[in-house]
Amino acid sequence: MSDLRSKFLEVYQVLKSELLSDPAFEWTDASRQWVEGMLDYNVPGGKLNRGLSVIDSYKLLKEGKELTDDEIFLASALGWCIEWLQAYFLVLDDIMDSSHTRRGQPCWFRIPKVGMIAINDGIILRNQIPRILKKHFRDKKYYVDLLDLFNEVEFQTASGQMIDLITTIEGEKDLSKYSLDLHRRIVQYKTAYYSFYLSVACALLMSGEKLEDHVDVKNILVDMGIYFQVQAVFSEYESKSYEKIDPFDRRTP
Repeated sequence: MSDLRSKFLEVYQVLKSELLSDPAFEWTDASRQWVEGMLDYNVPGGKLNRGLSVIDSYKLLKEGKELTDDEIFLASALGWCIEWLQAYFLVLDDIMDSSHTRRGQPCWFRIPKVGMIAINDGIILRNQIPRILKKHFRDKKYYVDLLDLFNEVEFQTASGQMIDLITTIEGEKDLSKYSLDLHRRIVQYKTAYYSFYLSVACALLMSGEKLEDHVDVKNILVDMGIYFQVQAVFSEYESKSYEKIDPFDRRTP
């Protein structure tokens, strides 16, 4: 796993280098330095489970066959697209929640001289995903399916965030607005699709599979994501039982 992780991190450096010389933008030293610092601060700092899961899932689908260097690179690139998506979500989520720390360090928007520039940085993170997909998957038969997949999961996640935010407003006045069914819907859309389903879906597309043929896999992964998030929130609540915490906080590392 350590060797796989090191290879995965090497691909990050390749993708970052490509993005920092993207011909669609006329780069200056200042803009390149800003984006590089923003990427290093926000993208590779987590556990990378979502990204690494693409490689692991693809290896399983290959039934133990040794992956070629090209296959490892492409699976890693898709994994990093998910990590880019995660970074985009978290940068904006921290602003909306007025959070102070993320992954043991100050939230990006809390860094001096960053502030609300972080909103635009989040937009840049989001827009770098299709740049990666276009460069490395444009000639693949499943390219359009990848674009559809990322767009759909982003929509589902943003919609889950919306439900969470408006429920918090209503819940301040009426606690009856909170329910187990509502909590399940928030966790399902805000977390489960991009944290559990997306990695496997990317591996399935790489393997030449059609996602509509694997609805049961999707349903199982979403249920796993819901279980994981409920367990994570309970563990946090238990460890901070004497502190004031938000039981609807689903921020994941």
